[in-house]
Amino acid sequence: MQNKIWLSSPHMGGSEQRYVNEAFYANWVAPLGPNVDGFEKDLESFLNADVKVAALSAGTAALHLALIECGVAYGDEVICQSMTFSASANPIAYCGATPVFIDSEKDTWNMCPTALQEAVEDRISKGKKPKAIIVVHLYGMPAKMDEITAIANKYGITVIEDAAEALGSTYKGKACGTFGRFGILSFNGNKIITTSGGGALVCHTQEDKDKAVFLSTQARDNAPHYQHSHIGYNYRMSNIVAGIGRGQMEVLPSRVEARRKMHDFYVEVFKDIDGVDVFTEPSSDFYSNHWLSAITVNPEITGKTREDLRLAFLEDNIESRPLWKPMHLQPVFANAPYYGTNIAEKLFDDGLCLPSGSNLTDEERERIASKIKEVFSK
Repeated sequence: MQNKIWLSSPHMGGSEQRYVNEAFYANWVAPLGPNVDGFEKDLESFLNADVKVAALSAGTAALHLALIECGVAYGDEVICQSMTFSASANPIAYCGATPVFIDSEKDTWNMCPTALQEAVEDRISKGKKPKAIIVVHLYGMPAKMDEITAIANKYGITVIEDAAEALGSTYKGKACGTFGRFGILSFNGNKIITTSGGGALVCHTQEDKDKAVFLSTQARDNAPHYQHSHIGYNYRMSNIVAGIGRGQMEVLPSRVEARRKMHDFYVEVFKDIDGVDVFTEPSSDFYSNHWLSAITVNPEITGKTREDLRLAFLEDNIESRPLWKPMHLQPVFANAPYYGTNIAEKLFDDGLCLPSGSNLTDEERERIASKIKEVFSK
């Protein structure tokens, strides 16, 4: 069998080891140290906004802390995009709150402003004004933030951006993750840069960052002994992990460029295949890092399904993956409210994520292209 082509594998830049070694030599292996401070500063600089960043153990941890800082508690409701990974919704349950799921719209596959408006008005009419709105920039594609923030502002609801997949993406020139009160970043092994595992909370005030750091380090009060007046969490990023992140930040622009070139590669491959659409920015307002390139396959035109392509890839040891199964279809959230039509469901039925790594070789791209042409020429 040929070597496996991964969907999105880690891609080291070369200098990560230096930062890690420096931490070992200085004995900075604890959850605090110069790499954590430096990584946070690197991220703040890259986002090019007046923000404060707290480096944490995971993007999920960052989202959980954002909800806590927004005052989300047992019995509350939080609006959440349905077409997303479960980590966008699970922290709502951590807080004892109920997710209210929103359908996608066709342009960006992200939260539909029309369905959002309907949901907010309906929940308020039922005496359940949502505490927050979690909007996701799916696969690196920016959501329609003007429309979404306008609705949030109209009703006084806090926006949290799940930009776990969107580091390097912008909407109207502004970095994803900097629009809401909080933004969430992820550095999991499959992301555009990785710290092996880790995440960050993007804040707009020093107060919000300080609270996140306090809560993420077990909420220890300022006392010579161990005293706790709040429930805390073990969510802080370690200095070793942050060292990997510092090295990855040095190559982030080139990683974005490489992912976008993979998107262009698929546009070229599919340009003469009717019934297959490559997920692309709807206008120049949207700049996607194209963390994952994705397509939708129309069986009525192609005579093929996304499963035909996925299984053919699998036979050739090429990893691909259906789009996220919408949260309102997940058994664990079966009883949660949902607003919209069937756009997210249709995307799940017809959509496929394709190998998108920044480290794919010309030979691997040729294998991918040959398999695609083979499937759609039959």
